[in-house]
Amino acid sequence: MSEIVNVQYVGFEAKALVREYSFIVRRASNEISEFTLAIGHEAFGPRGVRFQDAPEICSLRLHHELASFANHPPQSHYRISETNLDDYRTAHAPKVSGYSHKPKAQQDL
Repeated sequence: MSEIVNVQYVGFEAKALVREYSFIVRRASNEISEFTLAIGHEAFGPRGVRFQDAPEICSLRLHHELASFANHPPQSHYRISETNLDDYRTAHAPKVSGYSHKPKAQQDL
């Protein structure tokens, strides 16, 4: 059974080529670790992700790393890849309706 962790978003810093998102992870053993996840500025273009989605994207990646390494990832700095961004966009794409056209209204008889 893995230990319970608390992941807290701390904030971001805009740098020359990336935006770095900072997180603190608190473990039940009172151990605290800091993590930084970077997203390149090009990811936020017209067809890219929204700035307000970036903390969630980073949090999802951090949770994945925590789960993969029993809450003790080997690194404290990660870069969000295009694959991470594509996965997020796919998971948050608008749902397509089952109808390809508007259903006809029933007429009163």
